[in-house]
Amino acid sequence: MIRKILVANRGEIAIRVMRSAREMGIESVAVYSEADRKAPHTRYADEAVLIGPAASKDSYLRGDVIIEKALACGADAIHPGYGFLSENADFAREVAKAGLIFIGPPPEAIRIMGNKLAAKAAVKDYDIPMVPGTDEPISDKKKALEIASKIGFPILIKAAAGGGGKGMRIVDREPEFLSQMDRAVGEAQSAFGDGSVFIEKYVEKPRHVEIQVLCDQHGNCVDLFERECSVQRRHQKVIEEAPSAVITDEMRRRMGRDAVKVARACNYVNAGTVEFLLDANMNYYFLEMNTRLQVEHPVTECITGLDLVKEQIKIAAGKKLDIRRDKMEINGHAIELRVYAEDPTNNFLPDIGTLHTYETPSGPGVRVDDGYEAGMEIPIYYDPMIAKLIVHGKDRKDAIERMIRAIDEYKISGVATTLPFGRFVMQHPAFESGDFDTHFVQNHFRPEVLTAEREEEASIAALLAVNELERKKAVSGRGLDKAPLRGNWYLRRKS
Repeated sequence: MIRKILVANRGEIAIRVMRSAREMGIESVAVYSEADRKAPHTRYADEAVLIGPAASKDSYLRGDVIIEKALACGADAIHPGYGFLSENADFAREVAKAGLIFIGPPPEAIRIMGNKLAAKAAVKDYDIPMVPGTDEPISDKKKALEIASKIGFPILIKAAAGGGGKGMRIVDREPEFLSQMDRAVGEAQSAFGDGSVFIEKYVEKPRHVEIQVLCDQHGNCVDLFERECSVQRRHQKVIEEAPSAVITDEMRRRMGRDAVKVARACNYVNAGTVEFLLDANMNYYFLEMNTRLQVEHPVTECITGLDLVKEQIKIAAGKKLDIRRDKMEINGHAIELRVYAEDPTNNFLPDIGTLHTYETPSGPGVRVDDGYEAGMEIPIYYDPMIAKLIVHGKDRKDAIERMIRAIDEYKISGVATTLPFGRFVMQHPAFESGDFDTHFVQNHFRPEVLTAEREEEASIAALLAVNELERKKAVSGRGLDKAPLRGNWYLRRKS
């Protein structure tokens, strides 16, 4: 039985896990670095413990310290959230060795699926569609060039040991291959300590579609429909939605069955996500499996009515799944925007500063998962995501309209954010129609569009300020309580 959970994370995901634990009558323990001493997640928890200096390597990545603190405070289990130690097989193993419950998959499943080549090897006998390419690391550049030529350009060079776009290179022509391979190997070595790369056929106009799975300790495994995650920058997601605008019911069933096969291939337990690439002809290929709770899990919760964190906790406690896939239906449509402290007009570079204004939207179908409040600084040490803005509507059109309304209500000043970019996407014909792929930013977004809107809004705001000043002067001069506005100034957002 789980009575107390230490959440080995920070920010919005820490609070997210703690909320579900509280509803289940389970106590929560927050960990925090010196930079997060006054962070909301430390106040929300039933108790909080310091684990080290600001840098991740000295705090949130110190698995030994986290386990020590969990034992000292009497926790039964550790929930890793996402990022940091969530996909570290050694950490999961040490948690179990310490007599604690790791709320996640077995260490061996993390190890297998944490390496793209090992994952390919694990699923190759399960009749899962795979992208043509090598199934083992390759370092011989001459041999690699021969393989690439045989597969046919364009091809993709990928780091075997990691993700997030690091160690990944698209090569369109043969003369570029050798230099791009050197770069991919160097970046993979720097990012993951492992320079192993492999080669795949590059899927042109790819869409990124993933399937959420839940597997218990009794051999039961179920898929919970798909999420579309194709709006990305730097190979990392910014907007996700469920369900996909292009997946048919029959294709959804096939992808769900294949996702369950992938999970069974590594004896998976707990929540996980199987990722696929779709090509222009709607063929799908296994990409990888993420062995943790995903950032975008709320959109699945919206359309299924499930609490995935509660399901994780119940599975970790040894309970059987009580979910029947054949009894489930998709309820409406959900969209998530990751609100990053990034400047979309400057190549989405992080924008560190203080949140002078921070007011979240609300109302029907709007959810904000966050870990910040007004007056807080965005630390330079961690991922720049401020919050996740999630909306749920009766259909996709309703969800898009609701997202636009929620973005307009979200007030943040002090740092640039991805909110204006999110509004741009919601109103773009390609997104509205569902006819887009992972190159949405490259094909459709121009920073000057947001720059022009920002300058126009600043100009109108200045006119409003001048008009208000004149009104106050008029009131003061006449001794009146009210004076009419000159003209009809107002700030009208583009629609």
